[in-house]
Amino acid sequence: MPNYSLQAVEEFQTRFHTIPHIYRSPGRINLIGEHIDYNNGWVMPAGIDKETTFCFLENGTETFHIYSINQQEEISFTLENYNSITTTWAKFIIGVIDEFLKKGKTIPAFDAVLEGNVPFGSGLSSSASLECAVAFGLNDRFQLDFSRVELAQLAQAAENNYVGVNCGIMDQFASVFSKENHVFKLDCDSLTFEYFPCDLGQYTLILANSLVHHSLADSEYNTRRMECESALLKLGNGKKINFRDLQKNELEQYRKLLSPIEFNRIQFVLEEIERVDEAAKALQKQDFEKLGKLLYGSHEGLQHLYEVSCKELDFMVDFAREFDGILGSRMMGGGFGGCTINLIEETKAEKFMDQLSQAYQARFGIKPEFYPVKIGEGSSKVQLELKE
Repeated sequence: MPNYSLQAVEEFQTRFHTIPHIYRSPGRINLIGEHIDYNNGWVMPAGIDKETTFCFLENGTETFHIYSINQQEEISFTLENYNSITTTWAKFIIGVIDEFLKKGKTIPAFDAVLEGNVPFGSGLSSSASLECAVAFGLNDRFQLDFSRVELAQLAQAAENNYVGVNCGIMDQFASVFSKENHVFKLDCDSLTFEYFPCDLGQYTLILANSLVHHSLADSEYNTRRMECESALLKLGNGKKINFRDLQKNELEQYRKLLSPIEFNRIQFVLEEIERVDEAAKALQKQDFEKLGKLLYGSHEGLQHLYEVSCKELDFMVDFAREFDGILGSRMMGGGFGGCTINLIEETKAEKFMDQLSQAYQARFGIKPEFYPVKIGEGSSKVQLELKE
């Protein structure tokens, strides 16, 4: 059974004196293919065993009441005044409601409690986890007849249009579609995908959280997207093209048409798309040394060409390079903080976490957090026998 929050259920019963419907959706890792989703390439994500639980029940009034356990805060609104809510965490929920309304669906007012254990600002997509739990729950409860693909797209639209983060589809798609013990290779243009068993043998994945927090809305995330779009317009001579129309072996021909920054962005994206394809082959062959080298190559590109890393993440990856038993490491997520993902021999994981913790704390005065990765199921309803 998915690892839902019983605390959210109990809080709902205490606050609203009735039994809720319960939905949950996971955060995600991205094994490789960073910043490629909004560039219409291929990515390789998976859901994890950290998630958001969303408990709710319609209340027969015109007023929505939503309580966040994490924030220890309740907000209330109606369909007439929800645009006035400025609370950041609430915007992810209201954005989903807004998208359903724009599509002509009826959303009755409800009471809700939510809790998540996806670390905020870690690059594990706590926002997508929340959006998808809400979207999946409302769709199921009110019989809105959206497919899982449509729900992922709706959750993405909520973040783009209402929250103001111009994210791609990967985070929401991974939260909705993840499958236990599998990663999947997703074509972010056609939204076709293929599952790959994630049997790492004697190796495991460890996330190291730098505890440097970032907000994608305030970072250079949107700037990177604009830089890529600008470069594609120049290479298409004003016509709309995407990265699958370009050839990596023609990179030098593109250089004279682009600014140095645009060229670096284009080079990274083309090389990262190639790494995703190589990672899929490595997983099929269980060639974990090759997979590790691809992770290191991804970080180098993110650090020097895409320029979304930071000194804390670079320190962690450099430490991993010198640690016996690690095959590969890279920053993961939007960048400017968050986690590194590390492919390591399972028997050496504890030693790695201890030694990196000491070194990182000595360098930055921060004790990092570590999360052994378990790959979990996508969005679902939780069936419980609850007492009144």
